[in-house]
Amino acid sequence: MNGRIIITGASGSMGAAATLALASQGQSILMACRNIEKAGAIRDRILARLPDAEIEIKHLDLSSMCSVCEFVNELGTVPVVALFNNAGTISRGYSLTSDGLENTFAVNYFGPYLLTRLLVPKMNQDARIVNMVSLTCRFVSVGENSLRPELKDFSQLGTYARSKLALLRFSQEFSRRYPELKVNLADPGIVNSNMISMGRWFDPLADRLFRPLCKSPERGVQPALTALSSPEKNRLFVGNQCKRIPARFLDPVLDLRLWQETESILSSFIPRRCN
Repeated sequence: MNGRIIITGASGSMGAAATLALASQGQSILMACRNIEKAGAIRDRILARLPDAEIEIKHLDLSSMCSVCEFVNELGTVPVVALFNNAGTISRGYSLTSDGLENTFAVNYFGPYLLTRLLVPKMNQDARIVNMVSLTCRFVSVGENSLRPELKDFSQLGTYARSKLALLRFSQEFSRRYPELKVNLADPGIVNSNMISMGRWFDPLADRLFRPLCKSPERGVQPALTALSSPEKNRLFVGNQCKRIPARFLDPVLDLRLWQETESILSSFIPRRCN
């Protein structure tokens, strides 16, 4: 790939693993992270192993639509050959961002949506986009009215699952609108990371019984890494498999309605200079 790969949440477990793996292949990496200090420590460790690696860090807070706009505006002219929308969160409680969006949906859906849309002019014609989804998508449904949940609608896992399902549906509509780009989905399974900490009293017990059964970040990120190098598009990568999107997720009419509703919601938050 002649250009750079953007990885969101690159200071986290799978993001850090992806950065190391791709840098080992000689790829130029841009770590897009909320915590710059943590990202710097990750980069320093990688550079200690790979002194010639090309790794840049830029601040990106996906809970803030203005931060997304600023990130894209400051990228310069180096082409983007791939985008790995890896960052995600499972909010313990209901809260709104400064934009008035529910936090889980802001980080897992609206931020990646806006980032991907704004990056299109900077992408190579055959650029890869990989969006991280979740096996929890199969247990929920999502519609236009799901994108801005109220307190009564919130549940820790349910809201997370719906935000990931919204991202899945966005991916399919985006792929229809930009057929020249290779848009794929990756499901890491259950990975040993801070995201599986629910912030509950039973976490210490769950850590002892459950975490040893989880995948390592290096293993969990493998489907996404395979997708980033694949010539396929509009596919779901799980484990070592490349599969068609399951039929239960195929609804172009709903995909379009969600796209239109999201455009309407974000139009209130995007500064004019970002249009």
